[in-house]
Amino acid sequence: MRHPIAFWLGGVVAGYFVAAFLGALIPGKVALAPDPGTPVEIVLISGPIHYDLLLPLDAGTKSRLGWLRRTRVSIDHAGAEWLVVGWGAREFYTITGGYTDVRPRAVWRALTGDSAVLRVSLAGALPPDTEARRLSIDPTQYAALIRTIEDSLPYGRNTPALDIKGFSEFDRFFPAKGRFHAFNTCNVWIGKVLRQAGIRFGRWTPTPYAVSLSHAVHH
Repeated sequence: MRHPIAFWLGGVVAGYFVAAFLGALIPGKVALAPDPGTPVEIVLISGPIHYDLLLPLDAGTKSRLGWLRRTRVSIDHAGAEWLVVGWGAREFYTITGGYTDVRPRAVWRALTGDSAVLRVSLAGALPPDTEARRLSIDPTQYAALIRTIEDSLPYGRNTPALDIKGFSEFDRFFPAKGRFHAFNTCNVWIGKVLRQAGIRFGRWTPTPYAVSLSHAVHH
């Protein structure tokens, strides 16, 4: 006979993934009016448990996010083609190395509640085999997306970078609004900032699969 606690935990986990599946299918509200201007292509790029948002490092992006230069984000680097943006649990997200280097305490805090950080980095040309999902959005949506990302910082453009070593020389971490936990993950943040920018996306996307499914269904 199965132990009642194991049965209950199994039900909770199953319910979580069913809710993530449905949340990816149900679109959030889109409030912005369509803009007929030249589209901007952004990219969603996935890892084993986490999605990042890639913004094209063109003249428009550099103009809007020029304040990043003050924080030593090298947006003018000759080989940089994309600005990488991600949100996550501070203790878990800022550990350098692989997932095998993550301590159980960091995992527990990520599941139950930890302060959040925003990571900003640079990327060059994406290899052909990169697990990437592209979105073509209009200029109004793109401007709103950048404002929404900036609004994730407690002091907006005046938020100082944290003194934390990144995964590469181009990484910078910033304190971010909100708390990370199992129901408010890095992938939930991706869906939220897209929806708030008027981009059609699933209402709740806590897992990488939910983000992938939402992109496939709505785009």
